[in-house]
Amino acid sequence: MRYLVTAQVKPGKECALAGAIENETLGKGSIASDEYLYDMEQARINEKGVARWVETCFCDPPLAEERPYWEEYFDLLSVKDAHSRRNCRHENGTEPWACCECDCTKKLEEKLRTQGMSFLNTLRSQKSDF
Repeated sequence: MRYLVTAQVKPGKECALAGAIENETLGKGSIASDEYLYDMEQARINEKGVARWVETCFCDPPLAEERPYWEEYFDLLSVKDAHSRRNCRHENGTEPWACCECDCTKKLEEKLRTQGMSFLNTLRSQKSDF
């Protein structure tokens, strides 16, 4: 399933998060470790400092496995379905693990790319301020 995640970096965690991304240790130990870096590359941030990204997750409840890794750096404000579950081939049993190669959130991801600024670029520029 794909989820739209809305989150804000915890105060004082900017440098640690930037370092974990640069060192590719963000999510280390998680079964979805490479997904964390991809998510940060795709994430967008608005003028209020709120980041949004689409994340693939097969856990029930959503982000059950990933949540501790994210919560080290972020306050998760919202995690909601990025599209209808009844149309998700993994969720409706049509194709197990379909979310890995699915483009069901392509329109949403394209829309997000036009909003705000690159989270990663913003984080890197903030890191130099600390």
